[in-house]
Amino acid sequence: MSSSKIKVGVIGQGRSGRDIHTETLKKLGEKFVIAAVSDELEERRDRAARDYGCDTYSSYKEMMKRTDLDLIVNATPSHLHVPVSLELLEAGFNVLCEKPLARTQEEVNQLIAASKRAGKVMAVFHQYRFFPVVQEINKVLESGVLGRIVQVSISASNFSRRWDWQTLKSRNGGSLLNTGSHFVDLSLQWLGVETLPNVLCRMDSVNSFGDAEDFCKIILNSPGKPLFDIEISSCNAYAGPTYLIQGKNGSLKGNNSGLEWKYFKPEEAPHHELELAPLSNADGMPVYCREELTWYTGSWKSGEGTAYPAPAAAFYHMLHDTLTEGKALKITPEHVRQQIAIMEEAFRQNPRFAPEEQPASK
Repeated sequence: MSSSKIKVGVIGQGRSGRDIHTETLKKLGEKFVIAAVSDELEERRDRAARDYGCDTYSSYKEMMKRTDLDLIVNATPSHLHVPVSLELLEAGFNVLCEKPLARTQEEVNQLIAASKRAGKVMAVFHQYRFFPVVQEINKVLESGVLGRIVQVSISASNFSRRWDWQTLKSRNGGSLLNTGSHFVDLSLQWLGVETLPNVLCRMDSVNSFGDAEDFCKIILNSPGKPLFDIEISSCNAYAGPTYLIQGKNGSLKGNNSGLEWKYFKPEEAPHHELELAPLSNADGMPVYCREELTWYTGSWKSGEGTAYPAPAAAFYHMLHDTLTEGKALKITPEHVRQQIAIMEEAFRQNPRFAPEEQPASK
């Protein structure tokens, strides 16, 4: 790409299109220009024109007639992600699509094939990998202080009721596709396996006003790897930490605002041999195994230590390098296909909540 400044068109000015994408792009004016947005609602178009000084369109198809756009962001409702992204790729645009990218692996394959035919970038917006808390967890895991990791629990749970379009199967709604996709993606990175893990999933509808699930529990396991426990719940009034990692030498817990971890050093621990005889104290009374370990602790608070860019900004910096310098995407459609495979299996086990099939793309 000849210019280092990317001209962007954004489809949709809803919660993601405006609050995440155009607001982030506005802050990255040295690398991106918001050239155009499209939205069916006039008040959203008027607001975009006023706030971003861009051209506006009531239909993305009209915006597609432009020849000066280097990238189009697809922030349409979830059920339109595949057909609109295919249309954009086939028209010769680089595409950034919101999650969830698709409902099936086959749909992802269609997008990958269209991207290769067009010679254009097909990127997927998974900014959670850039969250500071995830970077800090990576540091602790890489340090090895927790020892062999036994279980990783990820919980996006609270008590809430919801009645918007994301509660509908016909819109690819529900907790797994819309929230769980982030955490399945993180789990796959930490799991680090080339073959897909075994999947066990249970879903329920509790406080949703639509027909999609709002409770989802997924267990992932692979031989010789940690167990992953992912929970997205709308009926937990006593939510705990988002992340809880259990290891042979210690544990870590926390959320976006901070982490804490504690561990012991095996080389400093008292030496023991397996005892088959009953354990007794000096007075001959039966006792349990007890010992005093020296515990080491660590912590991190958001805003302290390493200065991280906002996750959305970090994603866009990465995408800019891909578009202008040809650097590889850190999150590829092939990565996302693994995530979709797990969610596809989860819905197979819970057919009541499987997203409704969309009309075949033309």
